[in-house]
Amino acid sequence: MKNTIKKLLTLFIAAAFVLSGAGCDLNGFINSLQSDIESAIQSGLEQETGADGDSSATDGDSSDTSGVGDIVTDGLSIHFLQLGNQYTGDCTLIDVGDTEVLIDAGSRKNSAATIKNYVDKYCEDGVLEYVIATHADQDHIAAFVGNSGSPLRTGILYQYQVGTLIQFNKTNKTELTDKGNQTVYGEYLSAVEYVKGKGTAVYTALECWNNENGASRSYTLGDGVTMQILYQKFYEESTSDENDYSVCMLLKQGENNYLFTGDLEKKGEASLVEKNDLPKCKLYKGGHHGSPTSSTDALLSVIKPEIVCVCCCAGSAEYTSTKENQFPSQAFIDRISLYTDKVYVTTMISEDGKSGIPMNGDVVVSCPDGKNITVEGTNNSVVLKDTEWFKANRTTPTDWQ
Repeated sequence: MKNTIKKLLTLFIAAAFVLSGAGCDLNGFINSLQSDIESAIQSGLEQETGADGDSSATDGDSSDTSGVGDIVTDGLSIHFLQLGNQYTGDCTLIDVGDTEVLIDAGSRKNSAATIKNYVDKYCEDGVLEYVIATHADQDHIAAFVGNSGSPLRTGILYQYQVGTLIQFNKTNKTELTDKGNQTVYGEYLSAVEYVKGKGTAVYTALECWNNENGASRSYTLGDGVTMQILYQKFYEESTSDENDYSVCMLLKQGENNYLFTGDLEKKGEASLVEKNDLPKCKLYKGGHHGSPTSSTDALLSVIKPEIVCVCCCAGSAEYTSTKENQFPSQAFIDRISLYTDKVYVTTMISEDGKSGIPMNGDVVVSCPDGKNITVEGTNNSVVLKDTEWFKANRTTPTDWQ
């Protein structure tokens, strides 16, 4: 709506200048244009408010898409961030005009400074309109907390004004250790209470799906760009696998679709496919850092991704000493290879195993016009199969030969 009003006002100024110089009936023109502007404002308000009166939401219909040839969209860039250490974790920035969305903030508390330095290049007003915390593992929430500082902690939730926070509905984590100290999850809860006190609206993914308590399934980020919270059964059911509590989101830009599933595992992915009408996706954030237990055939055969970005520290023994299962795993690569060779990885382990160094670096997927997509890494833009790390550590799948 803002863009429409700006365009009308620009036309008004230009036309008034011309008409006044030509000796035309300027008063009549102004009265006519005033009526047009009022109609545009009313129409814009109706579109932004939606049926339920939520000023930031659409009607929640996940199938609402127009053809690329008919729709004008705001420019979009999606940034998969390095996290400044040798640990695997997630942090994704979505930038649409003046709207910023941050999904997760791993991998450790000391990643907060690295994340902030990057985000500040795009978030010039200090406001993150939306933050999503997919699940309660530290490699996804630790930098929301950050380290102790003066006067505030260094964590992302303390450093920015947050409009809306969408978080996991369930967790197996505890708030305190046996000694009574706060866990990372407990510290995250304290950070959430802090932003609530600053006016942040906090919803669970289930509240979003059910359009409850002011939450919505779908949020408009810009002209032709929406963020849609998807459903999977572990929003409601309990599981021993923390990863399966992950919040899942589909970003839509015209006919382009971008899928984010946190660390969702096999059972969660099966539910995601069953409960949602998933489209083919231009971009898929590789599930669970490219683990062998995520990005299953059941999901990939439906979304058929064209670009895959993996947030991990390639070759790190952080979670396993079995090389073929280290992120991005051989099984993940074999399954992805059936659909695309455009796979990008943020970070890899150094030769001495003591630090994380760039593979592609910060990976930026850009689509300024709703049609043409580019991928660029701050270190390089070499696809995974052509890297020296891949040649030394992985077997090339048939489809990549």
